[in-house]
Amino acid sequence: MFRVRNSMARAEFIAQRASLSPGLTGLCLLLATAQFIHAQISLQLPPLASDLPLPTILDQYPEKPSLPPAFTIPLAPLGFSVPGKSYLLRRESLVSLNFLDEGRILFTFRVPGLLQRDAGDRQDDQKQQIQALVLSIANGKIESRAVWIVPDRSRYLWMLNDGHYLLRVPDGLDEGDAELKMKPYLRVPGRLLWISMDPGQQVMITNFLGPANSSQEPGEQGPLVTEPPASTTVRQKSSEQGVLVARTLKLESGEVIRESRAPWTNQTVDWPINAEGYLEKSQDKGDGWLLKLNDFSGGGRDLARIDSTCSPDYDFVSETVLLVKTCDPNSGWQLGAMLTRGGSLWESRTAMNAMMPLLVMAPKTTRLARETLLLKRSAGEYTRMVGMRDLQGQIVKVFDAGNGKMVMESPLTPIFDGGGNVAISPSGQRIAILNAGAIQVFQPPAAPVLPGSP
Repeated sequence: MFRVRNSMARAEFIAQRASLSPGLTGLCLLLATAQFIHAQISLQLPPLASDLPLPTILDQYPEKPSLPPAFTIPLAPLGFSVPGKSYLLRRESLVSLNFLDEGRILFTFRVPGLLQRDAGDRQDDQKQQIQALVLSIANGKIESRAVWIVPDRSRYLWMLNDGHYLLRVPDGLDEGDAELKMKPYLRVPGRLLWISMDPGQQVMITNFLGPANSSQEPGEQGPLVTEPPASTTVRQKSSEQGVLVARTLKLESGEVIRESRAPWTNQTVDWPINAEGYLEKSQDKGDGWLLKLNDFSGGGRDLARIDSTCSPDYDFVSETVLLVKTCDPNSGWQLGAMLTRGGSLWESRTAMNAMMPLLVMAPKTTRLARETLLLKRSAGEYTRMVGMRDLQGQIVKVFDAGNGKMVMESPLTPIFDGGGNVAISPSGQRIAILNAGAIQVFQPPAAPVLPGSP
């Protein structure tokens, strides 16, 4: 059985220990919760033990991309303007950059301005107006444009394998095409929060708020994640707000194969899934963690035992490959890939001045992009507060999950800590980023195919 020792950047280790509001823990996504304190947004961090040895690996902020861009599309003529700094360190989704195919990009971004409110809107409503553009990579020409209204500032767009995409609307999902024509795709009996799909896009989990008095139907399985008993206050709050309903369905047929309900306490969780089932972790003796793959049809099997001093972070890169991050301050921090049938593909140490990582992947290839915010000093030198004044900026590293080799790196300007500023084409042979007032498109060497990919 696969065994991992070591792990992730020190800042990620600190963020794991931060006891703030719960957040999204999806594909290698480690949330550090942001607080707005007057004009300063900071991450509140707990003190660390003074005797923790620190590795010396530091990432340096690159002055320019390590490869020259093959194509450059200026942003100003598209009507894009940089948002104000109040959004920083809040993980808000304000842009989305995606490949429709190898020759076209779907670029969407928030348009500031007043929105018309309906009588039924909630007081905490955070609707956004989004400008959607389909761009030709070769000449930067706008082929189609549309304006969308999305429910809030959480993620709103997911690409499908056929060049179509899913747009989150208040009660479900709409499907769009390259001409920006939309049609209803899925409706749920409540407020849709987020979705998860397996790498091959055979299965999707929709997570939405159902009625507070909703009860579990006979034959339905229990929650995907077991939580400790909620306090009386939490139970009362969740009963007022509703229950979290996780509904698993087959994308091709729409057949619901699983549904579970759990009290809603304002947390959101991505469940790493493949076409077979979902991953669940449990703590073993000492610093050990067990990963189990639970079948959607019932049953399950153990995948690996992982050693980590913090809760490990993991997700499927393909049907048979997992990307795993752990932390062990005594021996360093590493990111690695493992096979679901057992065995390690590679392990690599990560920097101790990187924080708030995000990953973007091309599921049919080994190509991955890892975005991080870089601190000016090692994270061990910070005790409680990390704010924008402590950052060098945001960078992206593109590497192949099959061997861990980096193929390019670049600065990302402006900073979008909620992501959406990096994209990988379906073949993995083109990388697009938002940087230096433009969409820059790069063409690194071809990426090999991942084990288990079609």
